[in-house]
Amino acid sequence: MNGLMKLDRIDINILVQLQKDGRISNVNLADAVGLSPSPCLQRVKRLEQAGFITGYEAHINLTKITDSVTVFTEVTLSGHRREDFMKFESALRDVDELMECHLITGGYDYLLRFITRSIEHYQDVIEKMLDAQIGIDKYFSYIVIKSPVLKSSVPLRSLITRQNDVLGTV
Repeated sequence: MNGLMKLDRIDINILVQLQKDGRISNVNLADAVGLSPSPCLQRVKRLEQAGFITGYEAHINLTKITDSVTVFTEVTLSGHRREDFMKFESALRDVDELMECHLITGGYDYLLRFITRSIEHYQDVIEKMLDAQIGIDKYFSYIVIKSPVLKSSVPLRSLITRQNDVLGTV
């Protein structure tokens, strides 16, 4: 947080409300956070300019559109030099079906999350990645049967543990 603007209680409340509903009107947002509309809009614009708000998006109910399969994949690279990681990560940016990529600790290097039309489609994606020779030594796939909990917003209030450092005066 060093060098960044300090967030106060109202800024945090604005971020929490916008995570719940990015289309909330400024009037309703102002009411929800206890401000009048003009200062609320100024704060939102300041939060956007400072990079705290990076965008707004729609959440799509994919099951209403098409069938899909979610697959988590553990990937181990054959090499572990900086160039190996950079080559792999760079190649992944072009894989449309890849939703998340995490470099992790433990028994493998990356945890990936794919969304594909089918298991066959997933296998095609993996085979193209293998054919591209981007450094994959081995991979293990885990097909999601059910996702009883999916969240798109982060628990801001829980994550901010040193409130006085982050929030300034509350």
